[in-house]
Amino acid sequence: MRKILCAGIAMGLCLTGCAEGTGVPRREAPAAGKSTPIPSVVAGPAGERASESAAAFNTEAYDHFVDNSYQSASRNPLSTFSVDVDTASYSIVRRYLMAGQLPPAGAVRIEELVNYFTYEDPPPLGDAPFSVNLEIAECPWNPAHRLARIGLKGREFAQEDRPASNLVFLIDVSGSMDAPNKLPLVRDGLKLLVEHLTSRDRVAIVVYAGSSGLALPSTAGNYKDVILAAIDQLRAGGSTHGSAGIQLAYQTATENFIAGGSNRVILCTDGDFNVGVTSQSELVRLIEDKARSGVFLTVLGFGIGNYKDSTLEKLADKGNGNYGYIDTPNEARKLLGEQLQGTLITIAKDVKLQVEFNPVRVAAYRLVGYENRVLATEDFKNDAKDAGEIGAGHSVTALYEIIPAEQSPDKPAPSEIEVDALKYQNPGDITPGKRTAEMFTVALRYKLPDGQVSRRLEFAAVDRGAKIAEASPDFVWSSAVAAFGMVLRDSQHKGQITLPAIAELAQSARGPDLAGYREEFLKLVAAAQRLK
Repeated sequence: MRKILCAGIAMGLCLTGCAEGTGVPRREAPAAGKSTPIPSVVAGPAGERASESAAAFNTEAYDHFVDNSYQSASRNPLSTFSVDVDTASYSIVRRYLMAGQLPPAGAVRIEELVNYFTYEDPPPLGDAPFSVNLEIAECPWNPAHRLARIGLKGREFAQEDRPASNLVFLIDVSGSMDAPNKLPLVRDGLKLLVEHLTSRDRVAIVVYAGSSGLALPSTAGNYKDVILAAIDQLRAGGSTHGSAGIQLAYQTATENFIAGGSNRVILCTDGDFNVGVTSQSELVRLIEDKARSGVFLTVLGFGIGNYKDSTLEKLADKGNGNYGYIDTPNEARKLLGEQLQGTLITIAKDVKLQVEFNPVRVAAYRLVGYENRVLATEDFKNDAKDAGEIGAGHSVTALYEIIPAEQSPDKPAPSEIEVDALKYQNPGDITPGKRTAEMFTVALRYKLPDGQVSRRLEFAAVDRGAKIAEASPDFVWSSAVAAFGMVLRDSQHKGQITLPAIAELAQSARGPDLAGYREEFLKLVAAAQRLK
């Protein structure tokens, strides 16, 4: 089916057993254990990059990456990438700015900033797990260019229709978690989640430090007092044997697997693995292996100073999961309360997008963000290739900056790899194969949560020449957030846009903001302006 859409996540813990035949855990006295909190990051002078400040205290790790470059529509007409619903980068950026520091460039992933917010895209119709919405308008940081927005909106469930959940909380209780913004915040966040559980749901708690243990066997969600008591008894101390905890958590989830339900491990950690499997590549391979069990993963990061973002993002990516960072009680409420369905319920997995640009209309294009989600062209049709997941109610936005053209006669290089046939040109022809008003076509592939074969959707977009003032609030807001990310990264593609202009643009599309997230964004822009 085609549509033409116009621009328009010594051990001090309490291990519990289970009373035989009851399914209700019994609790034992907790073992005491505590270590000295690690030093926090010290704020440097205004405008100083956090990576350069308080070096003796800061061992945080972020991957370096280079912004996506422009691609010729005639030579490279296909752009392929995996969706990303992670939001950790936004919270990390907020934490730095609120501490009076500019974030390191590697911490700023533009797609995660944009996807932190929900948008008003219409919900899916029929049995589709998500809707697809396309819009093209003037690019606010370079008015001579066009900006295309691809918006996906995930299906939501009424509480009574929500699939039953089999959850395993995998909690890092090592010494590095003994800080006010780590384990105490973990406990408070998990308590928020427990409020939403019913008798159909099950929860287990696995903890790890120097070794791992089952702090709460799988327990029905209506035994809230038992679950909350187990959470309250969590204490921090010792080294970090994360791989042992991962093994036990997935074993526990598999033993209590709910067919047709939401089966998920929720990892809460600062990412500082230092016992057992400790290398990033080995941890990623371990998670990849466990993901084949059909158990999904949520990674929730906590803390500052020794935070390992680079490790945690990869674990979520390879674990069929999502990644958030909890720095405040409000963020815990957002991820584990307001947006719990999106955190827990996967509605589509291995979601890939492939955009084919029409060289009659497009000279060059650039994907804004998603640098570590770019896929090879042939990966689109390869169902064995892992990609991102979309949760219930999730909003996913991707932006392309486009240099328009009347015609690009360059001959594209022929391809011998297996890909879908091109729509706008034939690999052997010098002239484009079709002269059409369409600027590009978006093809999507996805699998249902328990499926192995992908389904394909296709949508096309026509540019009607809309100015930024004529664009939808969703378009304007997402472009303002993307521009903010480019300025923070000091991207070569940021054009002439300034932080005051970004604030004005965002203010014009603020709209209803009951939770205050958009007002907070405007405060972050102002904070960055003071530091620049």
